[in-house]
Parts: sequence; C-alpha cells; structure tokens
Amino acid sequence: MGVSARLLWIAPYTSNISDTADALPADSLPDTPTLPNTHSGIPTRLLDKAKRAKTLIWQGRKVSASQVPRTEPALPQGVSRSTFVKAIAEITQTLGAGNVELNDKPAVDHGWYMEHPNTHDMMNVTDPEAFVASAVVYPSSTQEVQAVVLWANKYRMPIFPISMGRNLGYGGAAPRVRGSVVIDLGKRMSKILDIDADDYTCLVEPGVSFYALYEAIQAKGYDHMWIDTPDLGGGSVIGNTLDRGVGYTPYGDHWAVHSGLEVVLPTGEIVRTGMGALPGSNTWQSFPYGFGPIQDGLFSQSNLGIVTKMGMTLMPNPGGHESFMYTFDNLADLAPLIEIIRPLRISNILENVAQVRSAEQTIAVQGRPKTDFYTGPGMMPDEVIEREAAKLPCGKCAWVYYGMSYGPAHIRAYKLDIVDKEFTKIPGARKIDPATIPKDNYFWSRDNIAAGVPDLEELLWCNWTPNGSHVAFSPVSPIRGRDAEALVGLARDRRAEFGVEMFPAFCVGLREMHLIVEIVFDKTVSEARKAAMDCLRAMIDDAAALGYGEYVEVGKSEDID
Repeated sequence: MGVSARLLWIAPYTSNISDTADALPADSLPDTPTLPNTHSGIPTRLLDKAKRAKTLIWQGRKVSASQVPRTEPALPQGVSRSTFVKAIAEITQTLGAGNVELNDKPAVDHGWYMEHPNTHDMMNVTDPEAFVASAVVYPSSTQEVQAVVLWANKYRMPIFPISMGRNLGYGGAAPRVRGSVVIDLGKRMSKILDIDADDYTCLVEPGVSFYALYEAIQAKGYDHMWIDTPDLGGGSVIGNTLDRGVGYTPYGDHWAVHSGLEVVLPTGEIVRTGMGALPGSNTWQSFPYGFGPIQDGLFSQSNLGIVTKMGMTLMPNPGGHESFMYTFDNLADLAPLIEIIRPLRISNILENVAQVRSAEQTIAVQGRPKTDFYTGPGMMPDEVIEREAAKLPCGKCAWVYYGMSYGPAHIRAYKLDIVDKEFTKIPGARKIDPATIPKDNYFWSRDNIAAGVPDLEELLWCNWTPNGSHVAFSPVSPIRGRDAEALVGLARDRRAEFGVEMFPAFCVGLREMHLIVEIVFDKTVSEARKAAMDCLRAMIDDAAALGYGEYVEVGKSEDID
C-alpha cells in the first residue's frame, strides 16, 4: 500500500440486538460531518467506514437516548447567577453573539466519535451532571484567547480549554470543575499555518485534526512526506501532542517531534517557546530549542497555559513499508514475547510503536456485541475466546502482535528476517500471511495507521456492551516480561472482582511500554458506571503499590485517540 488509504465498503452488520429503541437503518442516520465543511469532520474517503461505525453504535443502543433536564446553566462554585449573567453578556460583546453558547439545554446522552458534545463527557463514567460546562466560547485568534483569559480573571470564572474534545477514554470535553466555561479552540482556530515541503515541518492551530493535516498534505501532492497518526484521526494534533499521545510510525512520540509553542498564560500574556520566540524566526518548526532553559514541558499535561500554535516535524516517506502480524498461542507467552521485543525495539529493528493485543479485543474490534458470541454469566470463557478467534485470520491464539517494517524491499527483508527468527523462538508463534487476510479485517486499519494514514475503526470494540462507553487505565512500565505479567495479572484480578469488561493491549516504545486497559461499560446503568470507576481506581492503587504510574490522567480532554 502507498500513502493513499484504501477506501473499503463494509456492509453494515446487523446483530441480534437490532430491535433496540434507537436502532435506525444506515440510510436514515444523520449525515456525518465532513472535511472541509467543518474542522471536526471526517474525510470523504472514510465515509463508508463512518456509516458502518455509526450504524453499529445505533444498533447497540438498548434504550432510547435520554436527556438530562436542564433549564439554566450549571454555575461554578462561588459564582452567583447575577455575576454569571453579567460576565456572559460582557464576553458575548467581546467575541460576538454567535461565538458564545449557554449550556442551558437538556444534555442528550447519545452521540459518537465524530459527533460528540463539547460541554460534557459523551462516555461519562460518573453521574452525567458531575462534570458539565456552564457555557462554551469560541475564540478565533490568540488575541481573543487572551481576552477570554483576562475576562475569566476579572469574574473569577473557571475556564476549561479544549482543542477538539475527543479524548473520549479520558473524559472527553467535560470540565474538571463543574460549571466551568469551555474554551473551544477548535471551531474557529483550525488553520494549518504552514507546511514546509523542504524541511518536513508544519505549523498548526488547535483545531487541526490528524485527518485535516493528512488531507492537506495529500492535496498538495507531497507524497514524500508522512504524518504520524494515533489509532483514530479525528483528534487535535496539538491536543494529542500536549497530552503526550502516540502514533505508530517511527515518529510516534508526538511530544518528541513537536517544535515550539505559542501559549497564552493565566495572566493573559503570550509566550513562545524555542526559536518561535525570536521575532521573524525562520526556524520555529525546525529547531525545538532556543537560548536558555526549555519551557515547553510546563505546558504538556498541565493547566499552566493555553497553547494556540505549535510547530511539528513530519516524517520522510521511507520508500516502502510492509505490515506484519504474529500470533501467540498462550497467555504465558506474553512475558517471553516482551523480552524478545525489548532489544528489537531499542535497536530499531522493530521500528514503530509495537502493539500486543489480546485475542478478546481482536474479536471485539469487529464491532459486534459480546452477546453474539456468549450469553452466559460473567466473563467470556477462554474456550469461547479460542473458538471465536479461530474463525478470524489470526486463528486460535491468546495474543496478536501488529507491526510494520519501513524502507526499500531489501532493507525490509533483512529486518523482517531478524524479527521472524526471534518471534518464532516462542513455540507455536505464527506469522499470518497478509494475502490471506480479508480487506475488511482490522489488520488493514493498523496497516493504514502505521503508514501515517488516519483511519476510523478503533472504537468499534465499545459495541461489546449495550450503550457502549469506555474509560482507560494506562500505566507505564519498563519493557520487561515480569512487568507485563504483573500488570495484566492485576487487571485480570480486578476485572473478576468488579465484574467489568476490559481489553488489555501493550504499546511498546523505545524503553518503556504502556499497558492500555480499556474498561467497557453501559453508561446508562449507574451500577455499571460505578463498577468501572471503582475498578479503575483499584487498579491505579494496585499499580502504584508496585511502582507503576499512569501516563495520562482520567479527565484530561486533549484528544488522545
């Protein structure tokens, strides 16, 4: 595959819950927003996938979409109604009537990845009213962001900036202080300010998604240049980078490849970091440092400023690429596999962020509900997982590894031979021939993503439960087999204790790995939400006791996909 994505038509799947109250035929669903009509839209090349994903979500709704009643905005603690009304009138005069919205309407609890709210969490794991905005403002420039910050200081109004609010596994757009005013940077600050085809760099505003950046590069005919994309491409390039999100090419550490920030401080002052601080700088995007201390880290995973511009380096087209998939038969194969992966990652024989996924998640990413495979009590038994995995291209297995090799054919062959010799030291390890994998299989979505082509399949495993939502537990550890076993073990123990559904997957960097445990739950059931949150908190405590910390906080809102 070249850098252009395959456009696949996948017929909508009809599950055994298609009689749900909200179920609608695909041709009657509201139109999905598209690029370039809206900054938050999807490329038209992915519309068929979007239609399928949306249909599956609607089929999985076992209750009609409910509404949380609201006749007036929720106020932040310490702000009176009269002060709030006065403050809103003032900021409306500053930004214009169409750029300030009160959150005084009922909150509809449905939606999906491409059509999510910017006032609350679409996949709430707490009470729907626990974290909700009072209003949303839409600045169009750094100067207007300054004006909003100064206004907030004047009225002691808590503010919550989002880029696009698509970090759905960690809180979405829900503000961490109830009644905050959300500053939606994406809607009117969505310009790609520069793409430098010689230096392989770009300069973007918060509303630029990975979809939009990819499409812009393709439109310019810059086939020599790749972007790096997370699992889903609808999130903000800036938002994802600030939360230190990852993608799946050799440029997958997004924070490591950013170059210079423009930031509005809590005082309303503007700072630029790196060479962007130099008036008339011609190296903002190409040299991330400047004179003196490096300030950038103050603004990653923090509330110390609002980032309004960011430079980023882009990846040269490697001249060829080749996806591969290995399967491993037993749960006990995880530790020896991780031990094999570590030296291969450190030496860049394994060149991109490695993914090791459970067989159960491989089944679930088809987008079908658990009840299609198992209707008994409790967790899906191992024998059912084995039976259903055997029907897929991966075959009967416990773990699936997704990877890609880059470069000319003879370079790829050299590296892939080393990988094969090492992986097959594990008894029963199998390399799956891509020629045997149907074009609608999830393998090809990973193929797109590892080649820098944003896709839209990852959240299909949310359909595992009715009204599916997810929240993520994401500890960081060394790349060691005993650490992998410890983390998976504590997750499985807590899963059994709390009776939740979860999918573990490892993302392996150069010298660390993230275990991303997705807890999937029915957000319309308070007991299910409580079990998910209690399980999450217990796992955080368990991991901390073993020396592991999480890489991102639940409740951040900066578009990690």
